[in-house]
Amino acid sequence: MTTRISIAFGIFLALSPASSAAQDANAILSAAAKTLGADNLRTIQYSGSGSTFVFAQAATPGGPWPRFSMKTYTREIDFGAPASHVQLVRTSVDKRGGGGTGLPIVDQMQNQFILPNAPWVQQVDIWITPVGFLKAAMKHTATAKRQKVNGKNYDVVSFMDTKYTVRGYIDNQSLVDRVETWIEHPAVGDLLIEADYSGYKDFGGVKYPTRIVQSQGGFPVLDLTINDVRPNASVTIQPPQRGGGAAGAQGPGVRSIKAAAGIFYIIGGPNNSVAVEFRDYIVMLEAPQNGERAAAFIAEAKKQIPNKPVKYLVNTHHHFDHSGGIRAFAAEGATIITHKINKPYYERALMGPRTLDPDALLKSGKKIVYETVTDKKVLTDGNRTIEVHLIKDTPHTDGSVMAYLPKEKLLVEADIFDSPGPGVPAITEGPKTAGNLIDNIERLKLDVERLLPIHASDVVPVSELYKFAGRTTN
Repeated sequence: MTTRISIAFGIFLALSPASSAAQDANAILSAAAKTLGADNLRTIQYSGSGSTFVFAQAATPGGPWPRFSMKTYTREIDFGAPASHVQLVRTSVDKRGGGGTGLPIVDQMQNQFILPNAPWVQQVDIWITPVGFLKAAMKHTATAKRQKVNGKNYDVVSFMDTKYTVRGYIDNQSLVDRVETWIEHPAVGDLLIEADYSGYKDFGGVKYPTRIVQSQGGFPVLDLTINDVRPNASVTIQPPQRGGGAAGAQGPGVRSIKAAAGIFYIIGGPNNSVAVEFRDYIVMLEAPQNGERAAAFIAEAKKQIPNKPVKYLVNTHHHFDHSGGIRAFAAEGATIITHKINKPYYERALMGPRTLDPDALLKSGKKIVYETVTDKKVLTDGNRTIEVHLIKDTPHTDGSVMAYLPKEKLLVEADIFDSPGPGVPAITEGPKTAGNLIDNIERLKLDVERLLPIHASDVVPVSELYKFAGRTTN
């Protein structure tokens, strides 16, 4: 009997801390839900103005995301679905800082939808709202601990949804001050998502913050001042139907255009790559989007150029849609050629923890090997040559490079002149940026006949670049 009592007592000691934490969390969540009026809140609509930011499009490696003024912002959330619709109008680059992208924006309307069948990494934008967090936490087994942050005491409530941890900071007035979580990202690994809430006011019996600041990767993506909140508003969240449907984030399958002997323009939408055959190896230009897409580009290159390894990858610039596949190329054994200002940034950003989605490089145990460019770097085997040049003074981003193949008179560039085509976004930069590219071509005396834009659907005559920039060819 004594043994049985001892075992039972041991089990009680082992289980009671977790049980107590869960009970404390439930009490904390219930109090917060009562304070915010969340229990009977099925939908919400709120509106305001502020700033929006373009994630991963910093002007300088490691710099903040570009900031744009936001004239209007309205969001509807259906917590039961769950679903969300944001409609905003952004205008010119915000003078308070953040850098620009070379893109002149005037009253551009955006619609952003989260639908019930969306993956968790998209729906997370619902669950990090104050009410969304409380509703999600109460559906899961949450735990709580007392913690002081920046001199303020919080009940920190955490729960897991599949592999994702969500953490909310609830203050002594039972208000949700902050919510954070982590999602997987192809470039940086475990990406921190943060939302800070302040200035709570009563709106029809519901307390809601009047200031929201959301951040990703350490920099803001939304800075919103709310002036109107409508609890249990009648909402219908349904995106407009599009004929034929739009390509998903992964894009369609890849295909190749033979631009010249041994040169293959690999179309992968919305980003492309180029494979160049050398005597004993392959050089590839650009590693877009993520590891999955990079693997598809590598496979297509090896299909067109069999029995040769990918020895080098030339990276045009640091934006994540152009560097998200670098790790996949490193796992393949390729050396990464990039501008010298990108290397220190990549050594930090590309080597973050990857607990949520271990990739091919992590599994391989290999390291990323870099070779850097200052103004010019030449790759040659005595027969074929690629010149990698810095694009000086481009408004797009510091450290952008272009690749020139002198024998074939081909130029590969990214984000500067993107010829529109089926399923491809319109030209992303203005005539000023295109004119700067022409200035660099003429400064370097490059004899360019055709362009292979990283965002396009076909090879483009250089005359189209001059036409767009309002310039005449020499």
